[in-house]
Amino acid sequence: MKKPYIYLYGMIAISSSFLIEGGFLKPDIYSEIKEKYRFPGGETGTCATVLSSLGAEVKMDGNYIGYGAKRLITDFYKDKSVNLDSLHFDEELEVLEDYVIISDDIRTPMGMFGKFFSKAYNSGNRPWNKPREEDIKNCTVAAIDPYFWEESELAVKYCIKHSKPYVTIDCEYESYFHRNSAVSVISGEGIINNYPDRTREELFPLFQENGGGLTIITNGGNSLVYGRKGEPMKTFEPYKVDVASTLGAGDSFKAGCAFALMKGFDDDELVRFAAACAATAISRYPLQLDPPKVDEINLLIKKKK
Repeated sequence: MKKPYIYLYGMIAISSSFLIEGGFLKPDIYSEIKEKYRFPGGETGTCATVLSSLGAEVKMDGNYIGYGAKRLITDFYKDKSVNLDSLHFDEELEVLEDYVIISDDIRTPMGMFGKFFSKAYNSGNRPWNKPREEDIKNCTVAAIDPYFWEESELAVKYCIKHSKPYVTIDCEYESYFHRNSAVSVISGEGIINNYPDRTREELFPLFQENGGGLTIITNGGNSLVYGRKGEPMKTFEPYKVDVASTLGAGDSFKAGCAFALMKGFDDDELVRFAAACAATAISRYPLQLDPPKVDEINLLIKKKK
């Protein structure tokens, strides 16, 4: 790619979502599906969709793409500024897919990601690409998810080698990913998975102390906290919107961080933009058919001032 681009490395999945009418599922009670869709998703797939909508050029890489998904992915991204040249399509592999039940501001994802990683661990066969140094060397900024073990760490090493700032998500405060990041975003799910017995108030100073860049701990629709090592903790109250679906909120926040990082925003501007990007995303369903645009995000920011 000759144009400046954002490099993404992480999970690319197929996501089937179901919008339920009349409230969330109840045991033994019939529920009507109001809308259903099947689109490329995953943290990296959704982030790429949003970044493209913001006007950024994107190159993404990550897990192998299994049977039946190649056409869906190539057709979906063919009119978007998302380069797929580094992806590996393998018709012998089972497609990696999740299923999401949605009603109002509640969503429950399901899938077989535990099996995916367990099989990779037990067999020694990694069903994901090693990042290409050339892809990272030529990017402007990157977003590196920590889920692919040594390969994700290698992507970070390439970022450091070539002085490329990167965004990461849901890593531990003592991790290599967090320590070297330009922006590290920790969600409520990340805290539950990594620190189930600790609060974000306890954890934030530890993330700050161990971070090389900006730490942000989100909290759904509640106030988020952010700051750098040696600085006072700041808070930000999320934008209030009518929620259509929270699916893709975190991925849109990450996309907003990467875009703001590329544009050289300061910390306060970055948080405002990322939060507005996520708020815009949750105001529509499905996100893939109507991802956030810069003018929508700026309008939301302006309304809050």
